[in-house]
Amino acid sequence: MDRHYPQADAGEAGLSFERLAEARRSCRAFLPTPLPDELIRRILVTAQHSPSWSNTQPWRLTVTSGQGTERFRRMMLAKAASSDPATRDFAFPREYTGEYQDRRRRCGFQLYDAVGIERGDREAYARQTMRNFAFFDAPHVAIVTTEEALGVYGAIDCGGYVSHFMLAAQALGVGTIAQAALANYAADICEFFGMPQSRRVVCGISFGWPDHAHPSNGFMTERVGLSEVVDWVSD
Repeated sequence: MDRHYPQADAGEAGLSFERLAEARRSCRAFLPTPLPDELIRRILVTAQHSPSWSNTQPWRLTVTSGQGTERFRRMMLAKAASSDPATRDFAFPREYTGEYQDRRRRCGFQLYDAVGIERGDREAYARQTMRNFAFFDAPHVAIVTTEEALGVYGAIDCGGYVSHFMLAAQALGVGTIAQAALANYAADICEFFGMPQSRRVVCGISFGWPDHAHPSNGFMTERVGLSEVVDWVSD
């Protein structure tokens, strides 16, 4: 592909970003070694350049390390194992249909194949699901919240911030996975961290050094072609 475009040649920086975006993946197994504080701060400083509606910068992060992560992990595992009802701040998708269901299923089956789970093994599916609430053994978690009064646009801005966070981490060799599953227990999370009642939980991001030897990190999800997601209007 010709990467030289009139008046839009970003040079090596553009190529580096393309490679960075293509290399990013959801990490589902982490090494226990914590990240240096200065490295976490570097990721956060870079992510802070994320755009937002009227520059409101609605995201606020609660970042765990050390025993803070371990206490939070124990709480989340206990909640996920209980029969307590979900307390989401934002509704999950009502249903997955058509190509959206197909893409979701392919992602799930890729993961199950990678970790050796046979199709239809519901007990194994459940065990893998619980790995979400163990943060895939990550030494750090960031809980991303927005202000209730900012509504859906605050949440959208947080989504952009999450992408910036993950790409900033990728650039430094740090693995990440954005986890909507944690938002199932929004009220418990807010209580655990003593968050103001006006905050709304968007998602969590587990992060740390990736365990490249773990089979769950041995695959990458595919991306569909532009023809499936772009409609061109030129006349």
